Amino acid sequence: MKVQFCPSLMCVDFARLSVEIAQLEKAGAAMFHIDVMDGHFVPNFALGPEDIKAVSKLATVPYDVHLMVTNPDPYIERFADLGCSIIYVHAEAPVHLHRTLSSIRSRGVKAGVAINPGTSLSVLEEVLDVVDVVMVMSVNPGFAGQPFIASSVNKIHRLRTMLQQHESRAKIAIDGAISPQVVRMLGADVDMFVLGTAGLFRKELSYKEAIDILYDQAVLAQEERQEISV
Repeated sequence: MKVQFCPSLMCVDFARLSVEIAQLEKAGAAMFHIDVMDGHFVPNFALGPEDIKAVSKLATVPYDVHLMVTNPDPYIERFADLGCSIIYVHAEAPVHLHRTLSSIRSRGVKAGVAINPGTSLSVLEEVLDVVDVVMVMSVNPGFAGQPFIASSVNKIHRLRTMLQQHESRAKIAIDGAISPQVVRMLGADVDMFVLGTAGLFRKELSYKEAIDILYDQAVLAQEERQEISV
């Protein structure tokens, strides 16, 4: 399993977006992660449709949208039309989660569901048939620079077991304070890591140097898993 590293574009300098995207792609970014915040579901505002349009004109790798909004349903069609590969909604937000995820899929976009640190995995059991990616939040959403919530490690392990038990092909993503140490712990169970200030946007390293370190940690985690299973 080759993990994917997905830089959060909330952390880039939009004044030099074309340079940032080119450098991130050259460094090995597999997908760009675009946070949309409404100031209600989370106590912050972030990117919107015009920002995504700008990204779409520059990016040669796919990009997803993470809707951290109270009522995502009215926006699904609009964001699907912007060329997103995955649209994430929070399990805590829609009134009818199964319907919302089905609506995303009906527009030819992969359906992602995100769960907050305080949300049980049990909310996923009845929607796994319409989920393509489950994203575990390892910080409380809304702000960059928060510490990693340690219980997320066990949550990821339990999620992997749940997917196997349900014979689900859904991928696992994680978002929040993803450092090399976190990748080392979870590189054998997580398919997609969303990268922010803890692992990628670090002043002392270039984007390529940072992503190379993360890839090395993922490889070590997977090799260790293989040795245990032999």
